[in-house]
Amino acid sequence: MQEKQINNALIWFRNDLRVHDNAVLQEAMNSGKNAIALYCFDPRHFETTLYGFKKTEKFRVKFLIESIVDLKHNLSKLNINLLTFHSKPEAVIPRLVEDYQIDGLYLQKEWTEEEVAVLEKVRGSMPKEVEIQEIYNQLLYHPEEIQMEIEQIPKVFTGFRKHLEKQCNIRQTIAIPDKASVEITSEFTVIPTLEDLGFEDFETHPKSAFPFKGGETQALKRLHSYFFETKKLGFYKKTRNELIGTDFSSKFSPWLANGSISAKMIYWEVKRFEAEHFKNDSTYWLIFELIWRDFFKYIALKHGNDIFKLGGILKNDYEWNTNSKAIKQWQNGTTVEPFVNANMIELNKTGWMSNRGRQNVASYFAKTMELDWRIGAAYFESLLIDYDVHSNYGNWMYVAGVGNDPRDRTFNVKLQAERYDAHGKYQNLWLQETLF
Repeated sequence: MQEKQINNALIWFRNDLRVHDNAVLQEAMNSGKNAIALYCFDPRHFETTLYGFKKTEKFRVKFLIESIVDLKHNLSKLNINLLTFHSKPEAVIPRLVEDYQIDGLYLQKEWTEEEVAVLEKVRGSMPKEVEIQEIYNQLLYHPEEIQMEIEQIPKVFTGFRKHLEKQCNIRQTIAIPDKASVEITSEFTVIPTLEDLGFEDFETHPKSAFPFKGGETQALKRLHSYFFETKKLGFYKKTRNELIGTDFSSKFSPWLANGSISAKMIYWEVKRFEAEHFKNDSTYWLIFELIWRDFFKYIALKHGNDIFKLGGILKNDYEWNTNSKAIKQWQNGTTVEPFVNANMIELNKTGWMSNRGRQNVASYFAKTMELDWRIGAAYFESLLIDYDVHSNYGNWMYVAGVGNDPRDRTFNVKLQAERYDAHGKYQNLWLQETLF
């Protein structure tokens, strides 16, 4: 009997751009197949939306390119070639499947509509005998560990958090796999530049609170610095609502968003910090925020495309308007509220905004201006370096009163400014900037 030929594996990277703690990479490497890797700069991600702005703006694009450069370097150490294309996955993958005798496609499981639709197009464009392995790879708490069905996810965060903390385990991180014995392709592809993707190159704004570069190497460097060199982790809860500077918060979110670092990696490094140094409210609070991140991912798993609908997961029938002049005032930072304006100017100039700022400008947009909250969410999607579909739409639903806030609060922007920017230092920093 003739021995079955061992074919090859294709690892399709999306938002899991790392070699540490990567379940997709591990599964492919453990399959006994030789592997190649792929990242597609999908042209759909750089198109102009119905709202008149780019789906992905220059800040996140530059961070993404830096992340892919780093991923390619890290994969090369494992004898895995990362092929990159400025093309749709459904156009690229079938050709690679044929050229390299691929019989297994490995990728991170996604569950929001655009990602699911692209995978279905890929599935329909290649031979049915190619096995597709979708693997959960972006959660702190794996679905097999949460001790409940997805339909049972609580409506309110506190119930979700308490259940997880009391009942559930967090899996250990996965080591970097051993080096592959064979590099199966020497095909050469070029990582696109900003210009290739339709953007002009730019320098990071000198006042940016996020001056960091993309990629796993930079993520791990930031983690080590914030935890073990400066021990800023130990003050996180006290400083997290501040507005100026690089160290008032961890700044992990952009790397988490594109998967350059995993939530589990951060969790277990917090635990190591607690064991080696000290444990306090701040060390707990960083884990608390990681659980919030999981909450919105599980809410999206539970409710599907309702997170993108006007009535949200509550299906509330509020009166919303789409006044273009009001929307532009908010986007450009020319409303009657200086605190809102300062935050929006910072966003436009840097692709970053503090958590405190985000809550205020989103509440002002949805509750005070009564504008269609999905437009605000789409603008954040365009500009934020750390855009994450679940957290972005989960938080916007929350502040708009169509999500998981049981109290349906409205932020008093003036009082918030007095509390968090009492001397106007933050507002003065950004209001002096010209918008264009």
